[in-house]
Amino acid sequence: MDFGFSEKVEDYRRRLTEFMDERVYPAEAVYRRQMEEAGDPNHHPPIIEELKAEARDRGLWNLFLPAVSGLSVLEYAPLAEITGRSPEIAPEALNCSAPDTGNMEILHMFGTDAQKERWLAPLLDGEIRSCFSMTEPAVASSDATNISTRIERDGDEYVITGRKWFSSGAASPRCKVSIVMGVTDPEADRHRQQSMVIVPMDTPGVTIERSPTVFGYHDRGGHPQILFDRVRVPVTNLLGEEGSGFAIAQARLGPGRIHHCMRAIGAAERALELMCQRAQTRITFGKPLSEQGVIREWIAESRLRIEQARLLVLKTAWMIDAVGTKAARTEIAAIKVVAPATLKYVADRAIQLFGAAGFTPDWPLAGFYAMARWLQIADGPDEVHMRSVARTEIARHELGAEFSYPGES
Repeated sequence: MDFGFSEKVEDYRRRLTEFMDERVYPAEAVYRRQMEEAGDPNHHPPIIEELKAEARDRGLWNLFLPAVSGLSVLEYAPLAEITGRSPEIAPEALNCSAPDTGNMEILHMFGTDAQKERWLAPLLDGEIRSCFSMTEPAVASSDATNISTRIERDGDEYVITGRKWFSSGAASPRCKVSIVMGVTDPEADRHRQQSMVIVPMDTPGVTIERSPTVFGYHDRGGHPQILFDRVRVPVTNLLGEEGSGFAIAQARLGPGRIHHCMRAIGAAERALELMCQRAQTRITFGKPLSEQGVIREWIAESRLRIEQARLLVLKTAWMIDAVGTKAARTEIAAIKVVAPATLKYVADRAIQLFGAAGFTPDWPLAGFYAMARWLQIADGPDEVHMRSVARTEIARHELGAEFSYPGES
């Protein structure tokens, strides 16, 4: 098995690393200052547009979408890892940030020509943002078939009634469209009841009710709760066909989980680097922290976990390319558990080593920890993915007639 990257990928990695070193890391302080001066958590700071323009000039644009970039899921994975080192800035600078990436993927796969022209084109150009409205406050959304929002046909229109929340990015004034999942046929098979429709955010009846923080953080654009009060859209806004919502959601989450997991690994790498650097400069009880046995264990354990997580995610990306998302569903579930847990461990140890400084925005560690903990619920909680892995494993080892306990006759 060859673990090396192709010349094409190595070239992208080199150019992306240069972009991070020359422009992104220095821009982090500028980003924070511009956000503080604006006093608006949904402000779009000018530095982002500057970075987007330069990334585009450097050929680092829309790398996540194979049909546009020419990169496979496996080839994009190490690039997603690099952007994860600065998750607030780098993914958006490359037009590779969620939830837009997932929305662009399903618009590309399932959208009509008219839908692509109106929504996919400006998203690919980075002119607008979008959100994805699936999770609901009143039901256990870990089971997507629980969704209660109704999408009812009325002549040439769909009428949408329901309440969604954690529609990430919806509070941004640049968010112009939501892809909404709801029930079109409650009598159908449980996996054929749901459909997805495209809803412009300025449609009458769409109201952002509130935008809760996550661990006290208010990500730009937030994670709002949205009321859809008899919202009417043309039937031409249906994505795919009626009853295909669940299948489209699964198609959306496959590559997206590769992106999330590799970004988590990138964040873990940066946390480990910071931990090693600080350990060599902080003196306790007469010697650097790096010479304390417990600190060395933390560092070694962090390296082991990162390497294991990366190998599993890269294997999963390879499987998606080779055999498709459906055949790789067990591995996709597995990485969704492993990668956030890895980042949470490394960020937690780094915070502990940094002491009080680790809690402050002077360093990215607290943000990394919140990101990791959030990812253990976002896109399905760990327990659902563990259930999926266990079910597959048990099925592989079903008891046959030949099984017996020692000593049985």
